[in-house]
Amino acid sequence: MNDSFAIESFDAGMTTPPFKVVLINPYELGRQSFNLAAPTALLKAVGCEVACLDLTLEKLEPEILRDADLVAIHLGMHTATRIAIAALPKICELAPANTHLAMYGLYASMNADHLRGLGVHSLLGGEFEPELVALVERLRDGDISPQTTPMVQLAKVNFLPPDRSGLPLLTRYAHLILPDGDTKVVGFTESTRGCKHLCRHCPVVPVYEGKFRTVQVDVVLADIDQQVAAGAEHISFGDPDFFNGPTHAMRVLEAMHERFPKMTFDATIKIQHLLNHAYLLPRLHDYGCLFVTSAVESVDDDVLGYLAKNHTRVDFNRALELCREHGIFLAPTFVAFNPWSTLAGYLDMLGELLRLKLVESVPPIQLAIRLLVPQGSYLLHLPGFEDRLEAFDSTMLGYPWKHADPLVDALQLQVMDIAMRMEDAPRGEVFNAIWKLAHDTAGLPTPTLDNADFGETIAHLSEPWYCCAEPTDQQLQSF
Repeated sequence: MNDSFAIESFDAGMTTPPFKVVLINPYELGRQSFNLAAPTALLKAVGCEVACLDLTLEKLEPEILRDADLVAIHLGMHTATRIAIAALPKICELAPANTHLAMYGLYASMNADHLRGLGVHSLLGGEFEPELVALVERLRDGDISPQTTPMVQLAKVNFLPPDRSGLPLLTRYAHLILPDGDTKVVGFTESTRGCKHLCRHCPVVPVYEGKFRTVQVDVVLADIDQQVAAGAEHISFGDPDFFNGPTHAMRVLEAMHERFPKMTFDATIKIQHLLNHAYLLPRLHDYGCLFVTSAVESVDDDVLGYLAKNHTRVDFNRALELCREHGIFLAPTFVAFNPWSTLAGYLDMLGELLRLKLVESVPPIQLAIRLLVPQGSYLLHLPGFEDRLEAFDSTMLGYPWKHADPLVDALQLQVMDIAMRMEDAPRGEVFNAIWKLAHDTAGLPTPTLDNADFGETIAHLSEPWYCCAEPTDQQLQSF
């Protein structure tokens, strides 16, 4: 059985009027979306007229939806899904009455019942491009019958170089901020999708179930080439884990470095992979790696076990040491509030960040993140975990839970408020406020941080990393 998919070019001599597709990106961490650009190329290859709309930077205007045959919205993360649902009434108001409405990406299949109830006709998950093209061809033939194919497809896709011509300029997106305050224009691409691992809280897992797929090296390089031509000086790789396929990753980096020796980059890599492939860290540095984002999630070994992270607190410390030895910044992310967290544990996490001199490496929003339990989460496989949850809430797109200690829930809300109110303040100043709040909540005296070493200011993107946060008022202004 053939497990790959290829696009046959459209015959330009055909007289069928162009089929208009509007691809919408609600939110992608402030980056120019690969998941609009990649399907744009494939849809144009089968004769579609494609318009792209990035709600991060553009308004939902009537002109773009006029005459749309298909509107397809990318749901790559929780925040994007919440924004898409909020925008849906306006989209339906502006699009023609017979427009087919589709949603694609990780959160499309995970929230299928709710989205269908909102009037979405087709839901595409996993390697969605083949089904998106097939949907166009079916609609173009006049077949408007309900979706019958499985929502999640994992066949390997033979990509074309992504088409970014209809997207806003790279200079309008999130930029890289260097330790000295200088900035760089950031390009964004993906070299793999899915993940080989089964971390219980991860939204990739219910869709890919331990599988990952690669984007052809020549396609990744062509995408980087066009972004460099558009001004990119740094590439941010959006792979769930860049070292799922280390050989593939290094081929991409070697070729990129050969073409653009001064190009820098960042990627997301598991603690487990940083340790298992530590021999590759010198090459990462030599090829221009400025920082690695790693989902540390907790410094409590029991919590790490519940989340199936396959690393320990000691492993985290060792990975940080290795990165520093090779001149690579490590940017850890956390799920600071979960059903197993305690006030003592939260203070322990803050203390560990101080001890490891990582305060400047962690966006304050990371100290406020609360565990999200979406539909299909592998956390539901944990014995007894479901007993902690309330009924699924379609507004928040998750199962609500309350901590056994009300003080922990109260602390989370207050830390989130501090992180949002002080978004533009220095990280050390925000940490100091959270440090005092946490000690006050625990009824403990607050140790002074007057002489504390918060660590080096690291290179980082201007858009904070919080893909599972509630949409902000600003994010909803486009419609």
